[in-house]
Amino acid sequence: MIMSRESWKEVGFNLLSLAVVFTCWEIFARWMNSPYFPGFKEIVIAFVSLMRHGDVEGITLAEHILASIIRILAGFGAACVMAIPLGLAMGLYPHIYKGTRAVVEPVRFIPPIAWIPVAIVLLVGFSRYAFLIWLGAFFPIFINVLVGVPRVNPIHVNVTRIFGAKRWYIIRKIVIPSVAPDIASGMRVGLGIAWMCIVAAEMIGGEMVGIGRLILKYAELIRMAEIIVGMLMIGLIGFLMNEVFIRVEKRLFRWRWEVSLD
Repeated sequence: MIMSRESWKEVGFNLLSLAVVFTCWEIFARWMNSPYFPGFKEIVIAFVSLMRHGDVEGITLAEHILASIIRILAGFGAACVMAIPLGLAMGLYPHIYKGTRAVVEPVRFIPPIAWIPVAIVLLVGFSRYAFLIWLGAFFPIFINVLVGVPRVNPIHVNVTRIFGAKRWYIIRKIVIPSVAPDIASGMRVGLGIAWMCIVAAEMIGGEMVGIGRLILKYAELIRMAEIIVGMLMIGLIGFLMNEVFIRVEKRLFRWRWEVSLD
């Protein structure tokens, strides 16, 4: 696929932005001259060491990344499976949401980190990670679907009713396709929050592997270069996943991007 001129300009501006940030970081690190604010060189050395030799327990950075990705996908996948049907149901039947709002809304505002004591007491092993990540991803997806259903164009629904379409046909052919862009947007937001929850999730886990666990290990040793490597890995992987979502969304909902961006 040949990139357009606008795409090349976008890539160029992003590379320039990265260069400016790295340059400012390096200048500030040299000016600080502190072991608690490592320069770019120290961060690269820490990255190579973690990839080749592993952390203080011999676990490589690749192993930490793989473990975190599996946990993210499990929690995020569970959130999608539960949030999308529930959001559709409550959007189609508003009285269900109105009747349960006193339960749903307070829970939505409780941050995932506040659930850590509950997860420690009631859950074990992999379920702790999945539960906290699920909490972070569930509500953005659920709310996007919930508010997307009432925005379905009533003209499309009324036309199909005039021709005798049944309710289930309208849901399958009109409602779900119309809400699909909102589902995709909610999934992108939910994925971002899921990655934000990974440190909290891995902090309470019994296993010593995972990017969040890597950060905590070196936080105890006050090794800032390794901590920053872990932080950068979370940001980079999250960025790459988000880019995949954007490209899939552009391909599936091309009409939406053409209307909103042209």
